Amino acid sequence: MATPDDTEAQFYEALQRADLEQVMAVWADDEEIACISPGGPRQIGAAAIRGGFEEIFAQGGVNVRVVQVRRVVVGGCAVHHVLEEVRVPTEQGTHAGYVVATNLYAKTTQGWKLLVHHASPGGPAELLEFRDPSAIFH
Repeated sequence: MATPDDTEAQFYEALQRADLEQVMAVWADDEEIACISPGGPRQIGAAAIRGGFEEIFAQGGVNVRVVQVRRVVVGGCAVHHVLEEVRVPTEQGTHAGYVVATNLYAKTTQGWKLLVHHASPGGPAELLEFRDPSAIFH
């Protein structure tokens, strides 16, 4: 991928389509890559990450989109702090939930690759932070 944004776009598109091969293609070829999904265990290495996404995709794609991204790029490393909107069908209709995630990318000989995806459940405070930076409470 030419940029970390390109890699990120490929990752989220693959999640939506439940495309396991495309999801795995964005990851770096490194034994220490890591993925932590909301409420899930830490998965280290390609085999563990693949297994985690196989379980997720057994129920179909993930209706997720990035609502906001904050980027830090230093040399060959990029950190994206993202707010994800996940839409889930229920008996009462489709409901949106939010996840805050950190995606760490490294520039490799194959382009920008994902090293770490760490996601946690989000809530109203994250929505305020991303929509109105002056509303942050410390």
